[in-house]
Amino acid sequence: MIPIMAWRNVWRSPTRSWVVISAIALGIWAALSLTGFATGMMKSYVNSAIENSVGHLQIHAPGFTEEYDLQKQLPPASELSTQLETLPQLQAYSMRTVVSGMASSSQGARGVMVKGVEPEQEAAVSAIAEKLVEGEFFPEMRGNAVLIGQELAEKLNLKLRSKMVLTFQGLDREITAAAFRVVGIFDTGNTPFDGGTVFVEREDLNRLIIAQADTTTVQSDLVYEAALLLNDVNKVDTVAALLETALPGQEVKTYREVSPDLELYESQIQNVSMIYLVVILLALVFGIINTMLMAVLERIKELGMLMAIGMNKLRVFSMIVLETILLGIVATPIGLLLGYLTINYVRENGINMSAYSEGMASYGLSQIIYFDVEPGVYSQMAIGVFLTAILAAIYPALKAIRLKPVDALHSF
Repeated sequence: MIPIMAWRNVWRSPTRSWVVISAIALGIWAALSLTGFATGMMKSYVNSAIENSVGHLQIHAPGFTEEYDLQKQLPPASELSTQLETLPQLQAYSMRTVVSGMASSSQGARGVMVKGVEPEQEAAVSAIAEKLVEGEFFPEMRGNAVLIGQELAEKLNLKLRSKMVLTFQGLDREITAAAFRVVGIFDTGNTPFDGGTVFVEREDLNRLIIAQADTTTVQSDLVYEAALLLNDVNKVDTVAALLETALPGQEVKTYREVSPDLELYESQIQNVSMIYLVVILLALVFGIINTMLMAVLERIKELGMLMAIGMNKLRVFSMIVLETILLGIVATPIGLLLGYLTINYVRENGINMSAYSEGMASYGLSQIIYFDVEPGVYSQMAIGVFLTAILAAIYPALKAIRLKPVDALHSF
């Protein structure tokens, strides 16, 4: 009986009911869209870092990344490759020699991270080859070739086929300098990365590092970093645990540990999404309270009559709460559908943010943002609206049950 009465009461004033339903649906749509945008930005930032050079996992000798000490080497590249190729979920890996150095030209100098890579391996792990705006990705038969970012090229006034000097410390801890020719210029959209990272061939870098050193190290076996790309990013922790067992004494880090800002950014975006949801739901609470309070005040005489003929306060309370819940039940599927369609469309087509490209590039964000949300967000939204409806109904329902039948019947 109560549900039937509540449903009929909802549609006694269809205009007001549709206004409330529309408000709730738009609130859900807005919350989902904002969450999709925030999640899309976060994934753009994380994917950019992974694609540029971080990968899903990295292996170093203990303490190497603290000072980039060239005495702290990984096991020989041939031995390490054999172990990596047995890993499940491995898509590709890249052996690297990494040194901190300085890039200079006639126009100035800048500190850079020099990454010596195997071209075929690096092309399979990172997207640098795909982000070249000029030149080639390490053409054959070219010694001392270097790839530089667009930002560095502008700062040092370098062009394709320009010569530049890279200065760094050798294995003997003496300063080494060599001239390199620019064979490619990349633009990842990440200004700090493009201005502070250069790529050379590992063979060339190893030769220069070992040149003056008194060592028996085989040039091709010298490796300081292994970057791994997996088939499934969700298996990162599992594969990291396998690597720690297979490579005792080596330092295995996930992309979150390699770049702690990625983990911080992920957590901050989740917090921002929750703030969006809370703010929108609070706005809905006040809107629903206002509407339901009007509905109660318009029916004072009717409610008084119902209580006079025997309807107890619990049933009156339940009826008012149920009316509010029914509004939410009608609005929620509409809002979820609108949000799903919007997110699905922008996930495929993206939003062009090129008007803010300079600012976004400085934070390592892509100019095109693709919406995305975790599947659980939809159920969280539905539960949130349900709880909001109950919370918003409490005050109007209390107002109704506090009416005295005699006074209510004589109110008009």
